[in-house]
Amino acid sequence: MKIQMTASILTVSALLLTACASNPTSTAAIQKENNQFEVTGVGKTNLIAKNNAIDAANKTCKRSTAIVIDEKTNYNGVLKGVVDEETGKMVEAAASVIGSLSGKNASLAKDDDYQTTLTFYCKAS
Repeated sequence: MKIQMTASILTVSALLLTACASNPTSTAAIQKENNQFEVTGVGKTNLIAKNNAIDAANKTCKRSTAIVIDEKTNYNGVLKGVVDEETGKMVEAAASVIGSLSGKNASLAKDDDYQTTLTFYCKAS
């Protein structure tokens, strides 16, 4: 009885801890020359990736304002190299509809499909 209870507690604890683990949405800032920084944000969509990169830039500048010098966004999804980005979006939408109708999650999107890299500097407010 004690062994079963201990095993149950360990299993539940392991499940809870793995549920809390997640992939980071952005990187720490890399300092470049001329007081410039670079951060990368990832996300399931282009907008989420950009917002994650902007959040990382704002955290780097703290009380200053982040002034973006350069922005690059890349699609790294499962269909990269197979079809173009627009066709990939249509395939993803179709998979979501099929998943909704069947009651299963058929999404091809991952939390790191898009990657946005910002180069910026901090300007005192």
